[in-house]
Amino acid sequence: MFGISKNHDKPPLKIIIVGAGKVGRTLVEQLSKEGNEVTLIDKDPEKVESLTNLYDVMGIVGNGASYAAQMQADIQSTDLLIAVTDSDELNLLTCTVAKRVGDCSVIARVRTPDYSEEVSYLREKLGLTMIINPELESAREMARLFYLPDALEVNSFAHGQAELVKLKVPAGHILAGLTLAEFAHNLPSHNTKLLICAVERDGQVSIPNGFFRIQPGDIVSFVLPRRDRRAFLKLLAIKHATVKDCMIVGGGRSAYYLSRQLIHMGIGVKIIERDAKRCEELSVLLPEAVIINGDGTDEGLLKEEGIESVDSFVSLTGIDEQNILLTLHARKISDTKVITKVNRSNFHDVINDLDLGSIIYPRFITSEAIIAYARAKRASISSNIETLYHMYDYRVEAIEFRVDSESRATNIPLKDLKLKDSLMIAFINRGTKISLPSGDDTIQVGDTVMVVTTHTGFKDLDDILA
Repeated sequence: MFGISKNHDKPPLKIIIVGAGKVGRTLVEQLSKEGNEVTLIDKDPEKVESLTNLYDVMGIVGNGASYAAQMQADIQSTDLLIAVTDSDELNLLTCTVAKRVGDCSVIARVRTPDYSEEVSYLREKLGLTMIINPELESAREMARLFYLPDALEVNSFAHGQAELVKLKVPAGHILAGLTLAEFAHNLPSHNTKLLICAVERDGQVSIPNGFFRIQPGDIVSFVLPRRDRRAFLKLLAIKHATVKDCMIVGGGRSAYYLSRQLIHMGIGVKIIERDAKRCEELSVLLPEAVIINGDGTDEGLLKEEGIESVDSFVSLTGIDEQNILLTLHARKISDTKVITKVNRSNFHDVINDLDLGSIIYPRFITSEAIIAYARAKRASISSNIETLYHMYDYRVEAIEFRVDSESRATNIPLKDLKLKDSLMIAFINRGTKISLPSGDDTIQVGDTVMVVTTHTGFKDLDDILA
């Protein structure tokens, strides 16, 4: 992995993070590594001590919503406050106090469905920069996968006009054995393009050139305009028919948000939840779904409820180990599309070696939106980050920049730009037209530009230049 892009003309942000849970820990790690001045506030002294020993951050033990704690953290000169405690109400109160005392941007994690229905009102009345709901965002990411059951990941860019799809190449696949140049030459129409922008093989990730030869077992990520989706999925022999039904184990917030989206898509939903009271609540909230009160880890119950014939299976319990075992069981007895929720990031290598289908990390989804905002806030006015996705366990970044004014990267043919290595310009969005660029194309003011790279920490479009 390459180091963080340094921009000495862009001073670090002063950031306060309230809450040292899984999301808070991820934000502390990423935002401090990117050179920001981070202060962590949490009531638990052990968590504060642990993170201040690991990272170059300041720690304060206390209530992040209190005036005294925020003043101790120097709220009056802070650029950004992020409240990610386990309490929605505490997060909203923390942001409200910060807006009254300081002159900073504020971001709150809000997970309760009632509040999620009132996002616009809360943002306007409380002056919030962003409200992020990890369960809702995870559900949206999972729902995209139901359109492409063979895909491991599907991410959306340019307001849905472009898609980044991850696929494992099986033996005998049309891609296997071809170089990227050979595959491009064999495409049925020169007007239709697909760009393979990252490949993982034997644990190593690379940004490929035209001479790169795809092998069976490679995990490839490719970009395509959404308008060309159907043609390319047919060409690549990827299933694009939406699944008909889904079995979900676990009836928490993630299950509720996902079920609501699947029902809207016309997909039948069955939820297995062991808590009887929660089953009653879900029956009222989701009258179209089938709610089963039982132990989702009981093999007999799963078989009785049809796990062997269901189109898709999603394990959404609060215990990672249960989710992993349930997915492995579903894989063993059926050919269903599986999605696994993993809350912790420990043992990445072990998890990646297992056949878990699509893996969803809610805390990474949450942190990516916040990190993208922080980078854009720190960047110059010439370009800002629209969208940021981390790929291949944070080893690759896909960044969509918005170009608001001219810079060293604009109005010059791409073939003449001195780009950093291990980097690819994946698309240019002009107006509402997505183009996968050639060397003769240029970046212009008003465009959005997607870059895929193994470098980390890009904040500005000019960071792509050597």
